[in-house]
Amino acid sequence: MSRPFETHGPEPIVASGQIMALRLFDVAYAIDLAAAEALWTRHTSGGASRARLAVTPPKAMAFGVPPLSIVLDPISLSIDGVAMAATITARLYDFGAVTLALRVRCDGLSWRAFADRMNATERCLAGAAGAALWDRTLGAVRNIVASALARPTASDLTEDYLIAVVQGFDTPMTAAEVLARADLVPLLSGETRRLSEAARADLLRRQFSYYEDDLVVLTWDRAFIYEPRGDSDVADVLEVANVQLLEMRYYDELLDDELPRMNDLVETARGGLNVLASRRYAGLARKLYTLVADVTELTEKVDNALQVTEDVYLARVYGAALDLFRVGLVSAAVHRKLAIIRDTYTALYDEASGARTELMEAAILLLIFVELIIAVTR
Repeated sequence: MSRPFETHGPEPIVASGQIMALRLFDVAYAIDLAAAEALWTRHTSGGASRARLAVTPPKAMAFGVPPLSIVLDPISLSIDGVAMAATITARLYDFGAVTLALRVRCDGLSWRAFADRMNATERCLAGAAGAALWDRTLGAVRNIVASALARPTASDLTEDYLIAVVQGFDTPMTAAEVLARADLVPLLSGETRRLSEAARADLLRRQFSYYEDDLVVLTWDRAFIYEPRGDSDVADVLEVANVQLLEMRYYDELLDDELPRMNDLVETARGGLNVLASRRYAGLARKLYTLVADVTELTEKVDNALQVTEDVYLARVYGAALDLFRVGLVSAAVHRKLAIIRDTYTALYDEASGARTELMEAAILLLIFVELIIAVTR
């Protein structure tokens, strides 16, 4: 029988904190960020700027192409029947993704009330009203920057992530004291029932600290950040990892749809009269080459969304997030499917070349035969 969580000292009070809810969308093949910034500035009074990590030097870690951050109008949320103010920001990435971040302040709450607020926020945003809120917000952004979107998509694919951020407790605490005095499991799991010791240990397994008074704990769909200095870089890194997961999932599903269609097109191209085979093969090969080129270009941009060189701590957090979200596995699946299409393209190109060679040989033989007939008749 599992023992209840034993705190060492009184339950801490969250003096300054916030709940951050992320919803990520794929909206286009690419976004012209400069054009989007100009459109947003022209049509709204909200701020717009190119994002950068708050405290990490650019030479240590930086966005590959800094996304465009825009500030939306604040809203009021009904969380467990209580109206609460929330701020919303959006980030637009050049490879076609948009992240909406909703933040609810949580100051002066007991630890248990803070965990309850986290779970209540998720319930509020997970229902029909929450889905409508996300869709309205995304629609408002898309309407303004529509002309900056290259080849807009209508994908229903999304990703969600919740981050609990504490900037300060009622008394300064080290990471060890936070783990001893605050039960992180209800906050990170969303469960009200007691978890087994094995489940608790697995949930708290991915812990990171750089200084003795900061702490990051990662799970599949939630994270806890304790950062007394108010730095936002860890949250930014987690957002980028989620964006990469979203985009890789999008291209994985796109290629899943394309592979059966490709097989049908190949069979169609191989049917019919051989005299037209060269043209059919060449046309299909061009389509496949365009698909491979487009997906390869975008996946390379996604892979390079965040460039890490010297910041070992953030690199560890970032790497752990990519591993936890299984970004590498999805990316490997995308590249395997791209390899299949490349091989098909090569085979079609060879067949097209062979068909052209056969046609030229037949034409030469026909000309020789015609010349012989002319010579005999003369």
